[in-house]
Amino acid sequence: MSGNSVSHANNKTKRRFYPNLHTKRFFVPEDGKWITLKVSSTAIKTINKRGISSVLKEAKAKGVFTE
Repeated sequence: MSGNSVSHANNKTKRRFYPNLHTKRFFVPEDGKWITLKVSSTAIKTINKRGISSVLKEAKAKGVFTE
């Protein structure tokens, strides 16, 4: 996403809005191993709420995540 940075003098310069990404390790109890994912803060909240197994299962069904 892009937009403008607006100064106090109302000067406008182009800027980018980047997603809030983090590299995070998750333990998958079914496999008994750790995986490292680059996920957004919203995705971390979703994983904490629904569990890593269901999120990975859905991502594999969509074709987003492959091992």
